[in-house]
Amino acid sequence: MKIYARRLTKGMDLKEEIERIASSENVGAGVVLSSVGCVSLGRFRLADGESIKVMDEDLEILSLNGTLSKEGLHLHVSYGDIEGRAWGGHLTEGNIINTTCELVIGILSEERFTRKPDESTGYDELVIEK
Repeated sequence: MKIYARRLTKGMDLKEEIERIASSENVGAGVVLSSVGCVSLGRFRLADGESIKVMDEDLEILSLNGTLSKEGLHLHVSYGDIEGRAWGGHLTEGNIINTTCELVIGILSEERFTRKPDESTGYDELVIEK
């Protein structure tokens, strides 16, 4: 596994930066290994698959995990608010880094991730190729 580490800085969009990395590094198959930092605006899709939660406040990144490739991402995020409550869901565009985000991605050399429509879920789902 090749490791790619990057520090994101204030004003960057978390999802857009991960998409940029996947594209510029020609990632065939990757996973988020670690993500620590904070955002000033959190935005994620809830479990109903449609509703978007927007949190216009300072939030700590508690976790970010999922799969990525130059062909698509599937990432989930959880945040902690000022009261210590946890919130989270499917990462969307619009999660704006506050001071920093220390992002570590593992790139798998033996696999390739693609996404194909799955009639049973209604989403483009992960296809793993060797």
